[in-house]
Amino acid sequence: MKKLIPVLIAIVLIVIIGGISFGSLIREKYSYSEEKADLNEYFGVTGDEAAIILQDEITGEKARVAADGTFYITYDTVSDHFIYTRLYVNEEENSIRYVLPDRILSYNIGENSYMDGEVENICDYQIAFYEGDTLYIAVDFIRLFTVFDYETFREPNRIQIYTSYGERQTAEITKDTQVRYQGGVKSEILKEVSEGEQVILLEQMETWSKVKTADGFIGYVENKKLGETQTVTPSILNNSSMYGELEFTSISKDYKINMGWHQISGSGGNATLSEVTANTAGLNTISPTWFHLTGNEGNIVSYASRSYVESAHAMGLEVWALADDFTEEVDRYAIFSSSAARARLIENLTREILNCGADGLNIDFEKIDEKTGKHFVEFIRELSVECRKNGIVLSVDNYPVSGGTIWYNRREQGVYADYVIVMGYDEHWGSGGKAGSVASIDYVERGISDTLEYVPAEKLINGIPFYTRIWKTTGTEVTSDAVGMRAAADFLASNSIQPQWLDSECQHYGEIQKDETLYQVWLEDYDSVKVKLDVMRTYDLAGVAGWKLGLETPDIWELIAAYCAS
Repeated sequence: MKKLIPVLIAIVLIVIIGGISFGSLIREKYSYSEEKADLNEYFGVTGDEAAIILQDEITGEKARVAADGTFYITYDTVSDHFIYTRLYVNEEENSIRYVLPDRILSYNIGENSYMDGEVENICDYQIAFYEGDTLYIAVDFIRLFTVFDYETFREPNRIQIYTSYGERQTAEITKDTQVRYQGGVKSEILKEVSEGEQVILLEQMETWSKVKTADGFIGYVENKKLGETQTVTPSILNNSSMYGELEFTSISKDYKINMGWHQISGSGGNATLSEVTANTAGLNTISPTWFHLTGNEGNIVSYASRSYVESAHAMGLEVWALADDFTEEVDRYAIFSSSAARARLIENLTREILNCGADGLNIDFEKIDEKTGKHFVEFIRELSVECRKNGIVLSVDNYPVSGGTIWYNRREQGVYADYVIVMGYDEHWGSGGKAGSVASIDYVERGISDTLEYVPAEKLINGIPFYTRIWKTTGTEVTSDAVGMRAAADFLASNSIQPQWLDSECQHYGEIQKDETLYQVWLEDYDSVKVKLDVMRTYDLAGVAGWKLGLETPDIWELIAAYCAS
């Protein structure tokens, strides 16, 4: 028996030690970690950087905090989340502009005041600054232009921004606890939260829920520490902005626009007004090609004529004079990126319109490249101010939407211009290297529907072609001649070509092989125009424009007049 006692004692000690060890393991597994997360690392900030919490997400974008506590966000953040690209920045002139309906706000980067038209407004902070190539703009300055809520926090630096609110789930913390980086007792602690605090429920799981605290921490809390869920719909608290809610009024006719472009290559062309309108019916607007850019300082060549306008008015026609950018070779970037050149161009165009008594201005700048795009759009904005002041109808011509023309920013045109015209033709063009239709029905409809993504229907006019191309393919060489409707029909007749209707294009098509050359014609005629107008009718557009007067056959006018009357 005495020999068994030490053995039993050893066994008991082993059991006790094992129990202690097992208990330690259990406690280690299920006890709550006290380790705190590195919050600068969590928010991804160092120095004067500040994290941006947009709605309920910590973005990868960074704000900056100045020594006086002013928070700044980048111009890219402003463009992406607040006022699109309306805040115009000119890096070369070190300036920012924002165009209102009746005046221009302007600011020189680095200063603490800006001009509201002719009035200087002084801020108690620096409005904007560059850090390398990155432009930072004060959040309080942005709030002058758009409605949003924001709250800032320090240690670490962060800014919570709400640009909108929707229905959300909230819950009350029922017992002091922690918000942890991940769901689990071993996860690092982001923040201590106290009984009674409200958190936003982002995602509810079996034992943990993803939440956001009022000061922008997004992490996990045990469900047993959360009270009953409530549904709330907050509203923007600071719902005023000095410049963001202004109305951009537009001139809108109470009838469908029936416009024809009148190509004029010199002052003598004005005498052809009666000739090109002789066979029209229902025409209510004419656009003579009067102005074109010359030089790089905002100057123009003008063929404007008061007698032309008076004659057109006597016929019941409004005159929307056209300005183009392709008659002479000019440096478009030099013109539109310069505030002085833009102002001179606007002054010249406005003066010419007022002097001749024309009713509107039609901008047809077709060679704007990506680099120039934002400056051209700023020109349209600034031009609209003078047009609005003087009662001048402003319309802008555009290609159908494509990746190669997206910088024309049709959305902004739809705000600032009175009418936007989609040029629903040149699907295949003279130097395009491939024969085909000038305006197949799919191309036309796609041009309309795509543009309507940016421009309201009551402002959109669709342009249709009065011309056809006669295509010639010899070997690998493809050329074409643009001709009027009658000339195209005569070509088919003189070559005994019997055209066939193509359902895919909704056009008549004819071809003939002569020696080594293949001739092809996709006709624009009564039937093709009818289908185009039928499609346009379904979209309830603002009207129709034809390029160009004199190339059409008289029979299409009954179709156009009927469309505009519908």
